[in-house]
Amino acid sequence: MKLLPKTTDLSDACDDAQACAVLFQSYGLRRSFTGPIRTLRIHEDIALMRDTVSQPGQGQVLVMDGGGSVARALFGDVMAELAARNGWAGLVIHGVVRDADELNTIDIGVKALGTVPKRGNRTGAGERDVSVHFGGVTFTPGDHLVADADGVIVLPTGLTVADIAVHDVVAATAAYAADPAATHQS
Repeated sequence: MKLLPKTTDLSDACDDAQACAVLFQSYGLRRSFTGPIRTLRIHEDIALMRDTVSQPGQGQVLVMDGGGSVARALFGDVMAELAARNGWAGLVIHGVVRDADELNTIDIGVKALGTVPKRGNRTGAGERDVSVHFGGVTFTPGDHLVADADGVIVLPTGLTVADIAVHDVVAATAAYAADPAATHQS
């Protein structure tokens, strides 16, 4: 499996990359993941999420705007198994999850605010594939997201990880670390 460029390097190399200012916790075996965005806007309800992860994920990342609610979990181990089997790269959840120990054994990446034992409702309320906004970032379906231990970024529309040359940024940082005086501009 090819290693992803770090979100820090991508942010340094692409000024227009948006960094999400939410302090996420990481769950699942995939601590780094990327893919085109799909979205849900839901509030303490898991029915649309359940329907969405039941579909082929094709390496996409599901971004769920739960309004930051910590009252009911929007994702757990059973849905994580389903999402992994259906080829989803990961989920970014502006809300909470449950079954943390089990999530950490499943081959999927999950970013969420934390955990709570209570499961979400199943009424079907919410919206799918609409732009959602939290943490200072607009998550638009089809744009590319990258997540790792340092956080979550969204690349400018039309760009993927392959389009951003991080080599020059990494080399410049390495050169500065080796000799800060040599790269200092007066």
